[in-house]
Amino acid sequence: MDSLEIKTNDPELQLTAEEQKKVQELTAQIKLDQPNDIIQYGSQVQAKVSEFADKVLGEIKTKDAGYAGELLNNLLFRVKDLNLDSVGSEGGVLSKIPVIGGLFDAGKKFLAKFEDLQSQVEKIVDELHVARTNLTKDIALLQNLYEKNLEYFKEIQIYIAAGDQKVQEFRNKILPDMLAKAQAQGDTLASQKYQDMVQMVDRFEKKLHDLKLSRILSLQTGPQIRLIQNGNQVLVEKIQSSILNTIPLWKNQIVIALGLLRQRKALTAQQEVTKTTNELIQKNSEMLKSGTIEIAKESEKGIVEVETLKKVNQQLIETISETLKIQEEGRSKRKLAEQELIKLESDIKQKLLEAK
Repeated sequence: MDSLEIKTNDPELQLTAEEQKKVQELTAQIKLDQPNDIIQYGSQVQAKVSEFADKVLGEIKTKDAGYAGELLNNLLFRVKDLNLDSVGSEGGVLSKIPVIGGLFDAGKKFLAKFEDLQSQVEKIVDELHVARTNLTKDIALLQNLYEKNLEYFKEIQIYIAAGDQKVQEFRNKILPDMLAKAQAQGDTLASQKYQDMVQMVDRFEKKLHDLKLSRILSLQTGPQIRLIQNGNQVLVEKIQSSILNTIPLWKNQIVIALGLLRQRKALTAQQEVTKTTNELIQKNSEMLKSGTIEIAKESEKGIVEVETLKKVNQQLIETISETLKIQEEGRSKRKLAEQELIKLESDIKQKLLEAK
């Protein structure tokens, strides 16, 4: 880009030949003896810069690029939520079977969870497509905003350059000439005119200062737009990577995980069957051993054991002895009673004889 050196108070201004021509034309139009011209100088481009800054800020607020980031985080959360080690505790009829019940629940719940997650992920992927499209549109829109801001920046530079050139013209030539004439003439009106012009130039310089502040605002807006563009571009690339790489890779890993789960279920079921079979054989063997020994012992016993006969015989002897003893005692008591009765009869007889 060709540029010409402009003698201004701002060394950062670099203008092309075409822009230099515009500066010269604008400089010739500046009339510092017209207060309204000073007030209105550059006000239109200032208003454009201010309105444009508000528009950019509005775009930043309304374009929620964070939504795309939330979608990516939500996708990551959903994938992590699928726990391959999860095992359910409830289920249908098959879940009640001791050996395979837990395995059935684990596979059933995992598959149900996977199908639900797959549906949710597909929805997220659709939303990511929409977010990517919107972000791509936003990047193009921000590019237009950047170019428009660059136009405002160049336009305000022209106003600043023209204003600086006009100030230099007055400071270096017009004001000194007016001062010299006023001093030579000793005319009060000429002195007042000189002072009025000095004040006009001062106010014009303040106006240029305001323009330079607007120029800084426009200068800052450019990098802000680029930062937003770069952020959106990064999100677009991440979304693109997720759609083309992460999602297919995740699906492949899920297929592998399902295969491993089925494999683990089969292995665990076989291990449980083997364990149960061995336990059953061992228990039957123990029961066979115990039963056989008990039967053998019982078969060697008589119908009535000798000890039982001995005990019964002893009790029988004791019963007979007790019976005999009781009978002997009864006979003795009866004899005594007979003697007592004879005595009583004799006593009665004796009393009766005495009575006669």
